[in-house]
Amino acid sequence: MTGIVVLGSTNMDLVAFVPRAPARGETVTGREFRTIPGGKGANQAVAAARAGAEVAMIGAVGDDDFGLRLRAALEGAGVETDLLRTSEGPSGTAHIVVDDEGGNAIVVVPGANGTVTSLTHGDEALIGTADALLLQLELPLSVVAEGAATARRLGVRTVLTPAPAQPLPAGLLAATDLLVPNEHEAAALTGIADPHAAAAALLRDVPEVVITLGAAGSLYLARGGEPVTVPAPPVRAVDTTAAGDTFVGALAVALGEGRPVPEALAWASTAAALSVQRTGASSSMPYRSEIDTAHASLTGREVDAV
Repeated sequence: MTGIVVLGSTNMDLVAFVPRAPARGETVTGREFRTIPGGKGANQAVAAARAGAEVAMIGAVGDDDFGLRLRAALEGAGVETDLLRTSEGPSGTAHIVVDDEGGNAIVVVPGANGTVTSLTHGDEALIGTADALLLQLELPLSVVAEGAATARRLGVRTVLTPAPAQPLPAGLLAATDLLVPNEHEAAALTGIADPHAAAAALLRDVPEVVITLGAAGSLYLARGGEPVTVPAPPVRAVDTTAAGDTFVGALAVALGEGRPVPEALAWASTAAALSVQRTGASSSMPYRSEIDTAHASLTGREVDAV
Protein backbone atom coordinates (compact mmCIF):
# COMPACT_ATOMS: atom_id res chain seq x y z
CA MET A 1 0.00 0.00 0.00
CA THR A 2 1.26 3.46 -0.88
CA GLY A 3 2.51 5.47 2.11
CA ILE A 4 1.88 9.22 1.97
CA VAL A 5 2.84 11.97 4.41
CA VAL A 6 1.10 15.33 4.16
CA LEU A 7 2.79 18.46 5.51
CA GLY A 8 0.03 21.02 5.42
CA SER A 9 -2.85 22.98 6.82
CA THR A 10 -5.95 22.02 8.76
CA ASN A 11 -8.84 24.51 8.74
CA MET A 12 -12.45 24.52 9.77
CA ASP A 13 -14.40 25.60 6.69
CA LEU A 14 -17.21 28.04 7.47
CA VAL A 15 -19.35 27.67 4.38
CA ALA A 16 -22.24 29.89 3.29
CA PHE A 17 -24.32 28.72 0.33
CA VAL A 18 -25.82 31.59 -1.68
CA PRO A 19 -27.58 32.02 -5.03
CA ARG A 20 -24.73 34.31 -6.07
CA ALA A 21 -21.70 35.77 -4.35
CA PRO A 22 -22.10 39.34 -3.08
CA ALA A 23 -20.37 42.22 -4.83
CA ARG A 24 -18.24 44.59 -2.78
CA GLY A 25 -20.42 46.41 -0.27
CA GLU A 26 -23.41 44.19 -0.99
CA THR A 27 -25.32 41.91 1.37
CA VAL A 28 -27.05 38.80 0.06
CA THR A 29 -29.19 36.23 1.84
CA GLY A 30 -27.77 32.73 2.07
CA ARG A 31 -29.80 29.55 2.05
CA GLU A 32 -27.54 27.38 4.24
CA PHE A 33 -24.49 27.53 6.54
CA ARG A 34 -22.25 24.61 7.46
CA THR A 35 -18.99 24.03 9.33
CA ILE A 36 -16.93 21.37 7.55
CA PRO A 37 -13.38 20.15 8.33
CA GLY A 38 -10.99 21.28 5.59
CA GLY A 39 -7.66 22.95 4.87
CA LYS A 40 -5.64 22.05 1.79
CA GLY A 41 -3.32 19.75 3.70
CA ALA A 42 -6.07 17.92 5.57
CA ASN A 43 -8.15 17.72 2.40
CA GLN A 44 -5.33 16.02 0.51
CA ALA A 45 -4.72 13.67 3.43
CA VAL A 46 -8.37 12.60 3.55
CA ALA A 47 -8.53 12.27 -0.24
CA ALA A 48 -5.44 10.03 -0.32
CA ALA A 49 -6.65 7.92 2.62
CA ARG A 50 -10.06 7.37 1.07
CA ALA A 51 -8.37 6.53 -2.23
CA GLY A 52 -6.50 3.68 -0.55
CA ALA A 53 -3.20 4.97 0.84
CA GLU A 54 -1.73 4.84 4.33
CA VAL A 55 -1.54 8.53 5.27
CA ALA A 56 0.01 10.53 8.10
CA MET A 57 -0.46 14.26 8.75
CA ILE A 58 2.08 16.83 9.94
CA GLY A 59 0.67 20.23 10.90
CA ALA A 60 -1.19 21.93 13.76
CA VAL A 61 -4.64 22.59 15.14
CA GLY A 62 -5.63 25.01 17.88
CA ASP A 63 -6.66 24.16 21.43
CA ASP A 64 -10.25 25.10 20.66
CA ASP A 65 -13.34 23.08 19.78
CA PHE A 66 -12.49 23.33 16.08
CA GLY A 67 -9.14 21.70 16.83
CA LEU A 68 -10.80 18.73 18.48
CA ARG A 69 -13.19 18.34 15.55
CA LEU A 70 -10.43 18.65 12.95
CA ARG A 71 -8.29 15.99 14.61
CA ALA A 72 -11.29 13.68 14.98
CA ALA A 73 -12.22 14.14 11.32
CA LEU A 74 -8.73 13.15 10.17
CA GLU A 75 -8.64 10.13 12.44
CA GLY A 76 -12.11 9.15 11.30
CA ALA A 77 -10.82 9.09 7.71
CA GLY A 78 -7.96 6.80 8.74
CA VAL A 79 -5.24 9.47 8.79
CA GLU A 80 -2.51 9.09 11.41
CA THR A 81 -2.32 12.24 13.58
CA ASP A 82 0.48 11.41 16.02
CA LEU A 83 2.53 14.36 14.70
CA LEU A 84 -0.38 16.78 14.32
CA ARG A 85 0.46 19.41 16.93
CA THR A 86 -1.95 21.26 19.22
CA SER A 87 -1.05 24.94 19.54
CA GLU A 88 -2.38 27.54 21.95
CA GLY A 89 -5.01 29.70 20.34
CA PRO A 90 -7.50 29.24 17.52
CA SER A 91 -7.41 26.67 14.74
CA GLY A 92 -7.20 27.83 11.16
CA THR A 93 -10.44 28.79 9.44
CA ALA A 94 -11.55 29.20 5.85
CA HIS A 95 -14.52 31.46 5.18
CA ILE A 96 -16.17 30.20 2.00
CA VAL A 97 -19.03 31.45 -0.15
CA VAL A 98 -20.44 28.87 -2.59
CA ASP A 99 -22.84 30.02 -5.31
CA ASP A 100 -25.51 28.05 -7.15
CA GLU A 101 -23.13 27.40 -10.05
CA GLY A 102 -20.73 25.58 -7.73
CA GLY A 103 -18.16 28.40 -7.78
CA ASN A 104 -16.54 29.65 -4.60
CA ALA A 105 -14.64 32.52 -3.01
CA ILE A 106 -12.44 31.81 0.02
CA VAL A 107 -10.71 33.79 2.78
CA VAL A 108 -8.24 31.75 4.86
CA VAL A 109 -7.22 32.80 8.40
CA PRO A 110 -4.16 30.67 9.28
CA GLY A 111 -4.57 30.39 13.06
CA ALA A 112 -2.58 27.40 14.37
CA ASN A 113 -1.19 26.69 10.90
CA GLY A 114 1.02 29.75 11.27
CA THR A 115 2.83 28.17 14.23
CA VAL A 116 4.32 25.38 12.10
CA THR A 117 7.58 27.10 11.21
CA SER A 118 10.05 24.21 11.28
CA LEU A 119 10.23 20.41 11.32
CA THR A 120 10.97 18.30 14.37
CA HIS A 121 13.22 15.23 14.28
CA GLY A 122 10.06 13.15 14.47
CA ASP A 123 8.63 14.94 11.44
CA GLU A 124 11.80 14.24 9.46
CA ALA A 125 11.79 10.58 10.46
CA LEU A 126 8.15 10.22 9.39
CA ILE A 127 8.82 11.84 6.01
CA GLY A 128 11.64 9.35 5.49
CA THR A 129 9.19 6.44 5.72
CA ALA A 130 6.90 7.74 2.95
CA ASP A 131 6.62 7.01 -0.74
CA ALA A 132 5.52 10.63 -1.31
CA LEU A 133 5.30 13.91 0.57
CA LEU A 134 2.39 16.20 -0.31
CA LEU A 135 2.91 19.94 0.17
CA GLN A 136 0.79 23.08 -0.27
CA LEU A 137 1.26 26.75 0.66
CA GLU A 138 -1.11 27.31 3.61
CA LEU A 139 1.75 26.78 6.08
CA PRO A 140 4.66 29.24 6.40
CA LEU A 141 6.79 29.02 3.26
CA SER A 142 9.91 28.30 5.32
CA VAL A 143 8.60 24.97 6.60
CA VAL A 144 7.23 23.99 3.19
CA ALA A 145 10.72 24.51 1.73
CA GLU A 146 12.26 22.60 4.64
CA GLY A 147 9.86 19.72 4.07
CA ALA A 148 10.70 19.54 0.38
CA ALA A 149 14.44 19.66 1.07
CA THR A 150 14.09 16.92 3.68
CA ALA A 151 12.16 14.70 1.30
CA ARG A 152 14.75 15.24 -1.43
CA ARG A 153 17.58 14.37 0.96
CA LEU A 154 15.77 11.18 2.03
CA GLY A 155 14.83 10.11 -1.50
CA VAL A 156 11.08 10.71 -1.06
CA ARG A 157 8.99 11.98 -4.00
CA THR A 158 7.62 15.51 -3.43
CA VAL A 159 4.30 16.71 -4.84
CA LEU A 160 3.67 20.45 -4.44
CA THR A 161 0.35 22.24 -4.92
CA PRO A 162 1.33 25.94 -5.24
CA ALA A 163 -1.80 27.34 -3.61
CA PRO A 164 -2.54 29.97 -2.55
CA ALA A 165 -0.42 31.21 -5.46
CA GLN A 166 2.67 33.19 -4.49
CA PRO A 167 6.26 33.55 -5.71
CA LEU A 168 8.22 30.40 -4.92
CA PRO A 169 11.87 30.32 -3.84
CA ALA A 170 14.25 28.54 -6.19
CA GLY A 171 15.22 26.07 -3.48
CA LEU A 172 11.64 24.88 -3.05
CA LEU A 173 11.18 24.35 -6.76
CA ALA A 174 14.53 22.58 -7.01
CA ALA A 175 13.35 20.06 -4.39
CA THR A 176 9.96 19.49 -6.04
CA ASP A 177 9.45 16.40 -8.20
CA LEU A 178 5.87 17.08 -9.36
CA LEU A 179 4.20 20.50 -9.40
CA VAL A 180 0.38 20.52 -9.57
CA PRO A 181 -1.06 24.03 -10.06
CA ASN A 182 -4.44 24.83 -11.51
CA GLU A 183 -4.47 26.96 -14.64
CA HIS A 184 -4.80 30.21 -12.67
CA GLU A 185 -1.90 29.33 -10.37
CA ALA A 186 0.23 28.31 -13.36
CA ALA A 187 -0.47 31.68 -14.97
CA ALA A 188 0.37 33.49 -11.73
CA LEU A 189 3.69 31.62 -11.43
CA THR A 190 4.76 32.16 -15.03
CA GLY A 191 2.88 35.20 -16.31
CA ILE A 192 1.67 32.98 -19.18
CA ALA A 193 -2.06 32.44 -19.72
CA ASP A 194 -1.83 29.46 -22.09
CA PRO A 195 -1.56 26.27 -19.99
CA HIS A 196 0.67 24.41 -22.48
CA ALA A 197 3.13 27.30 -22.64
CA ALA A 198 2.96 27.76 -18.86
CA ALA A 199 3.71 24.07 -18.29
CA ALA A 200 6.70 24.27 -20.62
CA ALA A 201 7.98 27.31 -18.72
CA LEU A 202 7.59 25.56 -15.36
CA LEU A 203 9.74 22.67 -16.59
CA ARG A 204 12.73 24.97 -16.30
CA ASP A 205 12.37 24.56 -12.52
CA VAL A 206 10.71 21.16 -11.94
CA PRO A 207 10.91 17.85 -13.85
CA GLU A 208 7.15 17.17 -14.04
CA VAL A 209 4.05 19.38 -14.12
CA VAL A 210 0.32 18.64 -14.03
CA ILE A 211 -1.96 21.61 -14.64
CA THR A 212 -5.58 21.06 -13.67
CA LEU A 213 -8.05 22.71 -16.04
CA GLY A 214 -11.35 22.40 -14.20
CA ALA A 215 -14.08 20.95 -16.37
CA ALA A 216 -11.58 20.68 -19.24
CA GLY A 217 -9.52 18.03 -17.42
CA SER A 218 -5.76 18.07 -16.88
CA LEU A 219 -2.47 18.50 -18.72
CA TYR A 220 0.77 16.64 -17.92
CA LEU A 221 4.21 17.52 -19.20
CA ALA A 222 7.63 16.14 -18.30
CA ARG A 223 11.07 17.18 -19.46
CA GLY A 224 11.81 15.57 -22.78
CA GLY A 225 8.30 14.15 -23.13
CA GLU A 226 5.15 14.83 -25.10
CA PRO A 227 2.14 16.51 -23.47
CA VAL A 228 -0.59 14.27 -22.09
CA THR A 229 -4.09 15.70 -21.85
CA VAL A 230 -6.94 13.89 -20.12
CA PRO A 231 -10.53 15.18 -20.24
CA ALA A 232 -12.64 15.41 -17.11
CA PRO A 233 -15.87 13.40 -16.86
CA PRO A 234 -18.83 15.66 -17.71
CA VAL A 235 -20.79 16.36 -14.52
CA ARG A 236 -22.87 19.15 -13.03
CA ALA A 237 -20.83 20.81 -10.28
CA VAL A 238 -22.53 21.57 -6.98
CA ASP A 239 -19.44 22.70 -5.04
CA THR A 240 -15.89 22.82 -6.44
CA THR A 241 -14.21 23.74 -3.13
CA ALA A 242 -12.05 20.60 -2.76
CA ALA A 243 -11.84 19.37 -6.34
CA GLY A 244 -8.15 20.18 -6.70
CA ASP A 245 -7.21 18.58 -3.39
CA THR A 246 -9.22 15.47 -4.23
CA PHE A 247 -7.41 15.27 -7.58
CA VAL A 248 -3.96 15.59 -5.97
CA GLY A 249 -4.66 13.04 -3.24
CA ALA A 250 -5.98 10.49 -5.72
CA LEU A 251 -3.19 11.22 -8.22
CA ALA A 252 -0.52 10.61 -5.58
CA VAL A 253 -2.10 7.26 -4.77
CA ALA A 254 -2.37 6.23 -8.44
CA LEU A 255 1.22 7.20 -9.23
CA GLY A 256 2.43 5.48 -6.06
CA GLU A 257 0.78 2.30 -7.27
CA GLY A 258 2.78 2.54 -10.49
CA ARG A 259 -0.08 3.36 -12.85
CA PRO A 260 0.90 4.95 -16.17
CA VAL A 261 0.47 8.73 -16.18
CA PRO A 262 -2.59 8.82 -18.48
CA GLU A 263 -4.36 6.20 -16.37
CA ALA A 264 -3.39 7.98 -13.13
CA LEU A 265 -4.68 11.31 -14.44
CA ALA A 266 -7.96 9.77 -15.58
CA TRP A 267 -8.50 8.02 -12.24
CA ALA A 268 -7.75 11.22 -10.30
CA SER A 269 -10.09 13.19 -12.59
CA THR A 270 -12.84 10.70 -11.82
CA ALA A 271 -12.28 11.24 -8.10
CA ALA A 272 -12.45 15.02 -8.54
CA ALA A 273 -15.60 14.73 -10.66
CA LEU A 274 -17.29 12.76 -7.91
CA SER A 275 -16.29 15.35 -5.31
CA VAL A 276 -17.76 18.35 -7.14
CA GLN A 277 -21.19 16.70 -7.17
CA ARG A 278 -21.30 16.97 -3.36
CA THR A 279 -21.05 19.88 -0.95
CA GLY A 280 -18.13 20.57 1.36
CA ALA A 281 -14.42 19.85 1.30
CA SER A 282 -13.44 16.64 3.08
CA SER A 283 -17.09 15.63 3.26
CA SER A 284 -17.28 15.48 -0.55
CA MET A 285 -14.31 13.19 -1.14
CA PRO A 286 -15.03 9.74 -2.61
CA TYR A 287 -13.84 6.37 -1.35
CA ARG A 288 -11.73 4.07 -3.49
CA SER A 289 -14.65 1.78 -4.29
CA GLU A 290 -16.62 4.75 -5.61
CA ILE A 291 -13.71 5.95 -7.74
CA ASP A 292 -13.10 2.48 -9.14
CA THR A 293 -16.76 1.95 -9.98
CA ALA A 294 -17.17 5.34 -11.65
CA HIS A 295 -13.88 4.99 -13.51
CA ALA A 296 -14.84 1.52 -14.74
CA SER A 297 -18.13 2.85 -16.07
CA LEU A 298 -16.29 5.53 -18.01
CA THR A 299 -13.62 3.23 -19.42
CA GLY A 300 -15.58 0.00 -19.76
CA ARG A 301 -13.11 -1.83 -17.51
CA GLU A 302 -13.92 -4.29 -14.76
CA VAL A 303 -13.33 -3.15 -11.20
CA ASP A 304 -10.30 -4.83 -9.63
CA ALA A 305 -10.72 -6.36 -6.19
CA VAL A 306 -8.96 -4.40 -3.46
